[in-house]
Amino acid sequence: MEQLHILKLCVGAESVEDLDQWQAAQAPRWPAGCAVHVTRMWPKREAELLSGGSLYWVIKGVILCRQRLIRLEERRGDDGIPRCALVMDRQILRTEAAPRRPFQGWRYMQGKDAPRDLAPSRSGDDSIPEDLARALAEIGLR
Repeated sequence: MEQLHILKLCVGAESVEDLDQWQAAQAPRWPAGCAVHVTRMWPKREAELLSGGSLYWVIKGVILCRQRLIRLEERRGDDGIPRCALVMDRQILRTEAAPRRPFQGWRYMQGKDAPRDLAPSRSGDDSIPEDLARALAEIGLR
């Protein structure tokens, strides 16, 4: 069975570092070693996602990183409406830059369509700024 992932816009973040800093600030609210993102819709393909899937983050129109999905939990807001908490590994893994058009909510993404992880030695590589990586990805050079 091919791997299944979730693709989600990272609204408000300018960079992977922004996402990491925001999650670090929220960490005391979450289970140890985890990050949590709450969304309205519960994935119908839960079992496939939880057998090794990740949440891939689109930052300013480009997939730049992912976090491994651990579990899904129900959350209810003050309005009583049930929502889905995507519980992820706190570690953010950088990926090759891959452009994506804007969309609402989240989307499934097949493993064959997922960008490859950057080698650990390149994960903090600042030799190519993110805006240049985005531009290269848009023209298919990265």
